[in-house]
Amino acid sequence: MRARIMEGPPYSEEEQQAILDYCQSDVEATVYLYRNMESRLDGPRTLLRGRFMAAVASMEYRGIPIDLETLRRLERHWERLQERLIEEVDQSYGVYGGRTFKLDLFEKYLQERGMDWPRTETGRLSLTDDTLKDMTKTYPGLQPLRDLRYILGQLRLNSLAVGSDGRNRTLLSPFRAKTGRNAPSTSKFIFGPAVWLRGLIKPEKGRALAYVDYSQQEFALAAYLSNDPNMIRAYESGDPYLSFAQMAGAAPEGATKQTHGQIRDQFKVCALAVQYGMKEQSLSKQLGKPLPYGKELIQHHKRTFKRFWEWQDRLQGTSLLEKKISTSYGWQFKLISGGDQVSTLRNWPMQATGADILRIAAIMLEDAGIEVLCPVHDAFLVESSIEDLEETVKTCQSLMEEASRQALGGAGFVRTDAEVITYPGRYCDKRGRDTWQMIQRLLDEIEQETGAL
Repeated sequence: MRARIMEGPPYSEEEQQAILDYCQSDVEATVYLYRNMESRLDGPRTLLRGRFMAAVASMEYRGIPIDLETLRRLERHWERLQERLIEEVDQSYGVYGGRTFKLDLFEKYLQERGMDWPRTETGRLSLTDDTLKDMTKTYPGLQPLRDLRYILGQLRLNSLAVGSDGRNRTLLSPFRAKTGRNAPSTSKFIFGPAVWLRGLIKPEKGRALAYVDYSQQEFALAAYLSNDPNMIRAYESGDPYLSFAQMAGAAPEGATKQTHGQIRDQFKVCALAVQYGMKEQSLSKQLGKPLPYGKELIQHHKRTFKRFWEWQDRLQGTSLLEKKISTSYGWQFKLISGGDQVSTLRNWPMQATGADILRIAAIMLEDAGIEVLCPVHDAFLVESSIEDLEETVKTCQSLMEEASRQALGGAGFVRTDAEVITYPGRYCDKRGRDTWQMIQRLLDEIEQETGAL
């Protein structure tokens, strides 16, 4: 019956009844399974996760609207576009010979600009996408080069799961990550590949999208879970990173993003890095600063947020002793021998609690009739008519903030931000805007040349 279902309609009346009987047999078997497992299940929280699965099923059914016309243009001219991208992008770097990335030319480029770069155990420059992703935070000017390497090496447009109706649908893989977060395919899901490709997300006529995300969620969760008064005050100030710099004496009262933007950015990198257990050497490299600079920043963090560090040390010790760690909503991670358990433990509570919040929010939004299309780490992409957009966003933000209150036991809540996209506009991640615009310009030029021929 499974094979017949996948063949697709039309189904005869007999086949329809047979399909229903087949599905009913699974339902009945699940009842018997549940009765045998019931005594071992964490009742209310098990049912909560089940309700989340229902919400996920609705998201997977709706799918994400994709600009099929532009996707087909990209596919049609993909090889020529790659060649033109090398010509265009490499003018700023000079690291390609034909279609080949030259390591010696890249090393020369870095040396001439005094850029420190991670190396492998053999001493070669590390060129993994994770390394490039980290280093573009320190050197944003390298983003086009990272995009180019990804386009030439890993990006496969035909891997995107886009149906004939122009909707991107793929398994969202709930609970796949050890923190309980969703982990959909990085090649099939539109939010998986390079960020510039998200420009393909476009609402249909008369429709609108809203990207609603939690604002500085990891910092907020670290503050409320540790109950660190300085950290809570920093988050509730509206700009925790600038507030951190002020508390550390690196920025004066009255400082703003405009007046002390560089200092703020450095303290932001530090605040996020220490929650992942990053050490002084790695932090210094990410900032492009000498080792003593990274050491001093971490000392600022330890002095300013003393209770947070005490909480993390206590939690780490208890978890290593008990060989497990869990959130207040029962998501559990069992430790095994080997591996870097310390780094995992230091950031796990924030990530796993963030996943709890997202599950609660997804259920609330589904119950309220909000058309959620997908979760994206600490955000949701939602859809509505243009007429209902304002009310949809307002309801979405209210429910998402309430979900964070529940997960935190009333200790506080995580604020939300919203970005709206109405037809005929399209979604555009600011990190990939320049690359998207360049690719559209090159596509136009290629099509003009092809037409001339």
